[in-house]
Amino acid sequence: MKHWFTLIAGASALLVPALALAASPFEGRWDMTITTQRDTYPGWLEVKTENGQMHVRVQPRAGSVHPAAAVATEGSHLLVTLNKADNGRPAMIWDLTADGDHLNGSLKRGDTDAGKVEGARAPALNHKPPKHWTTPEALFNGKDLDGWKPERPDLSHWVAKDGVLLNETKGSNLIGTRKFEDFKIHLEYNCPAGGNSGFYLRGRYEVQIEYEPGDTEDPYHRMGAIYGFIPPAKDVPRKAGEWESFDITLVGRDLTIVRDGIMIIDHQQIPGITGGALDSHEGEPGPFYIQGDHTGGMKFRNITISVPK
Repeated sequence: MKHWFTLIAGASALLVPALALAASPFEGRWDMTITTQRDTYPGWLEVKTENGQMHVRVQPRAGSVHPAAAVATEGSHLLVTLNKADNGRPAMIWDLTADGDHLNGSLKRGDTDAGKVEGARAPALNHKPPKHWTTPEALFNGKDLDGWKPERPDLSHWVAKDGVLLNETKGSNLIGTRKFEDFKIHLEYNCPAGGNSGFYLRGRYEVQIEYEPGDTEDPYHRMGAIYGFIPPAKDVPRKAGEWESFDITLVGRDLTIVRDGIMIIDHQQIPGITGGALDSHEGEPGPFYIQGDHTGGMKFRNITISVPK
């Protein structure tokens, strides 16, 4: 995924004075759902207080997680500015109130109510590591798109040929028809120079796949990163146009990624959904999906999965 913000997740979030209460009712991580007249889509919010200061991060519908542009409190309301007014466009604000493990409020574009915003406290997902896994099972049969469906059939350029899943040119994302909770997945990919795609776990967490020109992406948006949240711990040589592999294990939020036999993420916790997620229902199983709306030329093969016995 290409990010729309230059700020990265590792940067310090916006600091604002803490609420007068010892413990803010907004404290924590929240899975957000935004409903407008045209659409319903996911988001994510993190509020934490350290040394008397409130740190706020937001994950909008697309792009990368980033510090809120501004934060204010008005009585029992928390006003989170996602984007400030710019070039004639009004500011986009979540106006929120807290009720236990739920947030309610409105999406404002300037002074206009543009939709409804709801939030649920994000689940901990403290799953026990399984003792045994099933025998790996193919998710791509190498012959056709059985088990996969284009998000936009009218824009799809996905084809299967000679054991390879190919996105001929940019168009539609490709979504698996089955849903999974905890798993080990192996996949081989071939990313051309200038290619940009992503492989989503449970339809919510993007493993970045990219070879942007000149290796211009920062670590949080580089090959193998959990987009905006977790950078790879080790650099692996770029192999544009060559076959490479990921071996990914996800148990609850606990993530391990091995790239071409090299451990790049070792038992790290995924904080929340990334941009482009299908939904924000983190406590539920979800499908795999592959980005196809950025660039063409991406190839995949030998996609297999094991699940806990």
